[in-house]
Amino acid sequence: MSLNNHRIRNWLVFIIAALSIPLIVMQFTEELNWQFTDFMIMGIALSVIAIAYEFVAHKSRSTIYKSAFALGLVGAFLLFWVNGAVGIIGNENQDANMLYGSVFLVGALGSLISRFNAKGMSNTLYIASFITLLVPMIAIIIWPPSVISWSPGVPGVFLMSAFFAMIFFISGMLFRRSLLNALIE
Repeated sequence: MSLNNHRIRNWLVFIIAALSIPLIVMQFTEELNWQFTDFMIMGIALSVIAIAYEFVAHKSRSTIYKSAFALGLVGAFLLFWVNGAVGIIGNENQDANMLYGSVFLVGALGSLISRFNAKGMSNTLYIASFITLLVPMIAIIIWPPSVISWSPGVPGVFLMSAFFAMIFFISGMLFRRSLLNALIE
């Protein structure tokens, strides 16, 4: 994969700008208190997203396919960020939040097994969507509200999971659409 200097520079500017937001906010409030490791983790996460996107964008000419992949990456990043920063079930230290790791595992394995082809990616994102909805159902059985905090409440956890599931589902639909477009051409 060869990237031209312009694209590398754009990604670096984006990553630095994104990481400067919490740095600037920390100057005005004590509510946000990132450590060096927080910046490193987010820098690595954003770099992985950039590399993954460029890998796929370089291999595909389909705008719909690239959009589907970008949306899936954005959904995965947002799930990672929210879950890591504040947690979805209770706070970020609740063990129940570790179940969301299964969504990332499904996404990574499904992408590799399907070799990033549109049909396989569509199926992977549909499964990731289903797993995202399944996580709070499993969590409520293992860690009921009487055992751990379910802040923002049980309905809130299910709504947040549904939001991420919707992103993955739409990404799966776009992959399916790119497959149909390829068949028509």
